[in-house]
Amino acid sequence: MTLVTLAATQMAIASNEADTLDRAEALVRDAAEKGAQIILLQELFAGPYFCQDERPEDLMRAKPLNDCKVAARFADLARELGVVMPISFYEEANMARFNSLAMADADGQILGIYRKSHIPHGSGYQEKFYFSPGDTGFRVWETAFGKVGAGICWDQWFPEAARAMALQGADVLLYPTAIGSELFDPAADTSGHWRRVMQGHAGANLVPLVASNRIGTEQGHNGTSMTFYGTSFIAGIEGEILADLDRTTGGVAVATVDFKQLAEKRAAWGIFRDRRPDLYGPLLSLDGGPNGKA
Repeated sequence: MTLVTLAATQMAIASNEADTLDRAEALVRDAAEKGAQIILLQELFAGPYFCQDERPEDLMRAKPLNDCKVAARFADLARELGVVMPISFYEEANMARFNSLAMADADGQILGIYRKSHIPHGSGYQEKFYFSPGDTGFRVWETAFGKVGAGICWDQWFPEAARAMALQGADVLLYPTAIGSELFDPAADTSGHWRRVMQGHAGANLVPLVASNRIGTEQGHNGTSMTFYGTSFIAGIEGEILADLDRTTGGVAVATVDFKQLAEKRAAWGIFRDRRPDLYGPLLSLDGGPNGKA
């Protein structure tokens, strides 16, 4: 496959899960009608972003993959439409819980699971209460439309994650997301920073990138609320915006790229040829100690 059409989507959740899932399905169908072959929905798209608060009852939202109706429904949809789609879900795995995605190929087969590696914890984003750090490592899947790498939300702030997937041969990087207002500073607007960091990943690795964020205001259970700022986008290999959406409108953005042509440019640029892994030991430590040691 050479020419591939990518789609970013965004939506606000509905008042109940059934309507929310119908809304997500409508976006996927719309993207497919626009020619998209790799389609990205937002992080934990089946319902509200429940991590505003720490509530034990919300731990019960997690389901094993083989008992996750959301994953089954959207894998069937991927098969029906002949598209590739990562399906974000809250995974229960014995006594552990992960923020995960299941990669559905164009025949509806689940190629595997990625579990979110970097787990944030702060005002409004209290994810360490709900999720263990992922144990899958960064993954790239050979799909019907190319090699697809995917991280989840907070992963997108870490250049190491993008580089790890690029080194595995990813033709495209996907990041389902839930990000918006900051409870500690209501005046803060991180949308521009959020975009530029990922545009940098695309440019540094010469790999196109798709990010899908949610929109709308969601109420917490302790008098808080968060407004998600959308601005979902598709970036090209120079970090340029190929297609995007605004802050408040649900919808689909599509862009067509030539994976073969981009691979040739990536090879010619020489950034992977000229890497010096022998000098990157400080990356293996938390404090920058050489060779992973303080």
